[in-house]
Amino acid sequence: MKIKDYSISQEEFELIYDSNLELLKTQPIPKNLSKYYESDVYISHTDSKKTLFDKVYQAVKNINLKSKIRIISKYKKEKIQLLDIGAGTGDFVLSCKKQMNWETTGIEPNEKARQLAEKKQIRLLENYDDLKEKSFDVITLWHVLEHIPDLENQIQKINSLLKEDGILIVAVPNYKSWDAQHYKQFWAAYDVPRHLWHFSKTSIQKIFIPKGFQLLEIKPMLFDAFYVSILSEQYKTGKKNFIKGFINGTHSNLYGMRKKEFSSHIYVLQKVKNDF
Repeated sequence: MKIKDYSISQEEFELIYDSNLELLKTQPIPKNLSKYYESDVYISHTDSKKTLFDKVYQAVKNINLKSKIRIISKYKKEKIQLLDIGAGTGDFVLSCKKQMNWETTGIEPNEKARQLAEKKQIRLLENYDDLKEKSFDVITLWHVLEHIPDLENQIQKINSLLKEDGILIVAVPNYKSWDAQHYKQFWAAYDVPRHLWHFSKTSIQKIFIPKGFQLLEIKPMLFDAFYVSILSEQYKTGKKNFIKGFINGTHSNLYGMRKKEFSSHIYVLQKVKNDF
């Protein structure tokens, strides 16, 4: 299937199916991926509240911050060392620090996003270079794994940074959701070429279990169905349609409740203790 980068470059890319892992791969992978993030419309790297859509996004983000902390608190009661990879403008790192008094570290390659985080007194690292092995109780990747070019090496690195029995939380879109099937090439969560990988529940297990993790829980991200449907309507018709997006987001969540295939999933994984 050919997919267009509707948000920034307008270039076309192809999705290739990997039957072994049950995932889709974006091809070709651009040599300079950073230029596909250099835009004011890439909302994850901004704190924009200019439009109604921006305001809704930021409001939902604040609700999700509390939900994310609750998920972690279910598995880790004590004060923890947390690493957030792909920290954006630092809101999750800041919330964990303020609300839970956790020791927090964030990594964000994008300079503009790091500068916005600094205005909140949050210093984000550009890379892993200064981090010690087995130093984190929890590592989170909120809609980040799909952006990582070298998946194999990055997962090994994440594993090395986690303490024994550490928790890894990964949130990614699900190409087997109702909204993905409904919008097809216009599905906003394909977001090529920024999204290099497109995961299913099966692919997450096939990737992580051989790398020394066990799957503890899969949780839906209900708000994603509405956000993605509204944006997909814009890609399909040329304008945002909040009502239709809301209706289709509802359809997607109802389908998810029946089939256990939501627009996005949160995977809670645990590093398997090595007794050898």
